[in-house]
Amino acid sequence: MTRWLLHWAIATIALMALPYLFDGITINEPMTALMAALVLGLINTFIRPIVSLLTLPLQILSLGLVTLLINAALLFLVSSLVKGFHIDTFGTAFWAAIVYGLINWAASSILSNDKK
Repeated sequence: MTRWLLHWAIATIALMALPYLFDGITINEPMTALMAALVLGLINTFIRPIVSLLTLPLQILSLGLVTLLINAALLFLVSSLVKGFHIDTFGTAFWAAIVYGLINWAASSILSNDKK
């Protein structure tokens, strides 16, 4: 449970950094970032594997580049589901998904290395 809460906190912080890095992203308040991180986590847990399986031939042909589009689409979907979290264009969502993933990866790897 503690590990899950830690990952949720990392995801929230990563989401809160995005409006500072991209002009087309707005988050009204920190509670909105918490909700968006929760919804994104749930979508990544339940919907992303299905979408990845359905697009597997395209992912193989593109050497995994379709995964970037899936991540952007899911982030864009979250922005339409969570009030107070808005992404202007799919292009912004594309680059934001890359940065969001990098922040999550870096923070998670730093914290997991500290526990060893």
